[in-house]
Amino acid sequence: MKYYTKEKHEVLKEFDVTIESGLTDASSAANREKFGENKLKEEKADPYWRIFLRSFKEPIVIVLMGAIVLSFFSAYYDLQIKGDIKHGTEAIYEGTAILILILINATLSFWQEISAKKSLDALKQLSNRKVSVMRNGNWGHYDSVDLVPGDIVKVNVGDFIEADIRWLETSELQIIESHLTGEADAIQKQIDALEGDVGVGDQTNMGFSGSTVSNGSGIGIVVATGQQTELGKIAELLQNVESKPSPLQMTVGKLTRSLMLISGVVVVFTLVVGLFQSYQATGVLTFSAVGSVLSTAIALAVASIPDALPAVLSIVLTIGASRMAKNKGLIKSLSSVETLGATSYVCSDKTGTLTKNEMTVIKFFANGTIYSVSGKGYGPEGEITSTDSNAPSYHDFVKGAVLCNEAEVKFIDGKYKPFGNPTEVALTILGEKAQLKKESLLEQGIEIYRVLPFTSSRKMMSVIVKENNEYKLYTKGAPDILIEKSRFTLQNGNLVDTSDVKELLDTTTLSFANEALRTLAVAEKVISKEEAETGSVEELETGFTMTGIAGIIDPPRDEVRASVELLKEASVKVVMITGDHEATAKAIAYDLKIIDSVDAPSIKGAEIEKMSDEELFQRVKDTQVYARVSPEHKQRIVEQLQKHGEIVAMTGDGVNDAPALRAADIGIAMGIAGTEVTKDSADLILLDDKFTTIEKTVESGRTIYANIKNFIRHELTTNVAEVLSLLIGLLFFTTGIGQVSASTPTLTALMILWVNMVSDAIPSFSLGYDVAESDIMNEKPRDPKESVLANYTWSRVLIRGTVMGLTVFLAFVWAAKSGLSGNQAQTVAFLTLVYGQLWHVFDARSSKTLFRRNPFQNKHLIAAVLFAGISSYLVTIIPFFNTVMGTAPLSLNIYLLVLFVPAIPTLVLSGLKEIFGIKIW
Repeated sequence: MKYYTKEKHEVLKEFDVTIESGLTDASSAANREKFGENKLKEEKADPYWRIFLRSFKEPIVIVLMGAIVLSFFSAYYDLQIKGDIKHGTEAIYEGTAILILILINATLSFWQEISAKKSLDALKQLSNRKVSVMRNGNWGHYDSVDLVPGDIVKVNVGDFIEADIRWLETSELQIIESHLTGEADAIQKQIDALEGDVGVGDQTNMGFSGSTVSNGSGIGIVVATGQQTELGKIAELLQNVESKPSPLQMTVGKLTRSLMLISGVVVVFTLVVGLFQSYQATGVLTFSAVGSVLSTAIALAVASIPDALPAVLSIVLTIGASRMAKNKGLIKSLSSVETLGATSYVCSDKTGTLTKNEMTVIKFFANGTIYSVSGKGYGPEGEITSTDSNAPSYHDFVKGAVLCNEAEVKFIDGKYKPFGNPTEVALTILGEKAQLKKESLLEQGIEIYRVLPFTSSRKMMSVIVKENNEYKLYTKGAPDILIEKSRFTLQNGNLVDTSDVKELLDTTTLSFANEALRTLAVAEKVISKEEAETGSVEELETGFTMTGIAGIIDPPRDEVRASVELLKEASVKVVMITGDHEATAKAIAYDLKIIDSVDAPSIKGAEIEKMSDEELFQRVKDTQVYARVSPEHKQRIVEQLQKHGEIVAMTGDGVNDAPALRAADIGIAMGIAGTEVTKDSADLILLDDKFTTIEKTVESGRTIYANIKNFIRHELTTNVAEVLSLLIGLLFFTTGIGQVSASTPTLTALMILWVNMVSDAIPSFSLGYDVAESDIMNEKPRDPKESVLANYTWSRVLIRGTVMGLTVFLAFVWAAKSGLSGNQAQTVAFLTLVYGQLWHVFDARSSKTLFRRNPFQNKHLIAAVLFAGISSYLVTIIPFFNTVMGTAPLSLNIYLLVLFVPAIPTLVLSGLKEIFGIKIW
């Protein structure tokens, strides 16, 4: 319904209400029943049990659950059919251990998601504010959630607007709607009906939910609540945007599919070879032989899959999330932790994100001279200077600027807090810097006699003051209007005809505009008492004396420029997407070094509206400034960048940013200034609202991914060693040696599980605490399509794993030839594998060689290695583990051999790589 096109009496009639009486309790209850509560629809939160079960959908978890089923089936066969209690018990322990791993992973993921949700809920402000409402003929304060269409509401400076409102009465009412429009300037409101189709930003007789009253007061009628408001319509867009998997999820998904294929091949190969050997030995295939071969195949399947991968990933990502939280970045889901590490584009809203949303006068033209103003924000610190040492006074200009002004700045709780229109606030601060305060002027005897409020048709505001029995009109407004209406201009202390200096005034105004400064002119005029009392606006606002022109800017955040430079070094492009004017956007972008020239290409929303997706696709890679855009445009920009294969992060604080945040690979919301809709849509929330935090989280994301890659490399090397040692034993250990029979596998299934769960997984957890190996922010973003094992990682895994696996098998054969028992030979192989991978973990933490990293830099790793090494020794001497795992005590000499000999392959291979630079290992 286009209420902005209706006269106010028509709107009142439609809702059967009057300004004087408002709705009755009965009619408000009926409207609430009809329209619902005044709140946005909330996405139904998943119950805790569903969040917990979500991690069980991961492919590798499904494979592991399959291994559990096979283990328990094998246990049933061994216990019930064969009567083999030892192997049956081992199978039960094996299945239980894998189940514990899966439950640990699910618990970690559940804990992180719930913790993030609780942190987010703690950030939310109390949204159920009180509103002044006319009910039953009396003004009262009601909860905002109880507002209904038809309610008569009253607002004053500082109030939030809690529903969409058609204004009925206004007194210098100005509203900040930047959360919808992206523009920092307040909008002057009026009560007249408008014609035709008018955009939200130009509906001057309407107020919108989520806006703030910056000046004046007003009375209006509620015409839409909840989901029917403009804010609600934008929130509706979010339901059409699907969440995307993170780059890590995609690359690990590819790895998982590869591992599943390898596991399948290994199992089939083992079954074929095992059955063939059994048939060759006996001439028949018995059910018992099939069960025995199946048990071996399960062991190999478990060995070929990094069982701890889901749990370690969750822990490493949790460590990363905790680090980000310390840097004021709240991650809502673990899968988003490393996404920033792959980010190639950061698309940012301007107002409130790249800029402070604090309008500031940085220069002005007065009395024929251009003055510069230092200091930014709401603080009064700053100086007014000029290159001319004999510069004339700017007193008349600043005096008019502070008197023709309704804004205030108060020092509250250690901060300067503005009240009023941002542009007027900027002029008030200018007055403070010039030692001219409105309060002081009024105390000195100046009296505000009459106010002529700003209107969009006049584009100016005037006040009449009385000073020493003289009446003077001060006016501020658009420079082009005031120049046309001025008779004289103050130049070097003299009054000159404006026509003589019009070119200078026009040139000055244009030069300010080219610097992306909003321009505002100030003029004055001496009038008679009669004019002051009865003069019409048309009669008064003409024949001015121009005193000056102000250049105002919304200053960039102090830290942004350095962060943009660092992101550039990291090959991450920063893109400004704003609802503001093109010239302003480009000037700010140039100041922040987002673009290298003010002539850099830019695109306006009106152009995007006319473009097809293909046309926009062709231009997005070369454009870093977008101006006057709508929420739908932001979403289209993000989607077209993604079609180029870019990983896109989108920042924002207003409701208009929410759909694009949801569409982006990672949405980043402001925790302080951001709206609740925006926070709900985001993946990362900046608790300090600082753009610098983005740069820190990009570095964290890259470091986390590097650590995950190191962990996966270490895990897979161990898996290759396990599989190879078992397969070599299956293929070549066909004749018994000494006390070791030909049917004795190199490792038992529970030994493999111990390796995967303890001596492999625990040190792997600690890799998550590693700092970046080198200046990671000088590297390009990784290709999200690139395998986690790219850049010679596969070859390194295979070479290191093969050498380690051969070492394990040779240790097993050596033990057999030395006269050790079967259990002791397996124990030698087990400890050779354990200590071999504990030496290897120090090599795995470097993409180069272990000699390039200080082994004591990561204290968590040292502790983990010591724990894994000692506990693995203990399971060989404790009787319980001897029974369950099949381990056996060894002599001191053998313990020393299996501790130090496995270090040789790692030290030799890493040394050769260090000396000859051989990348493949």
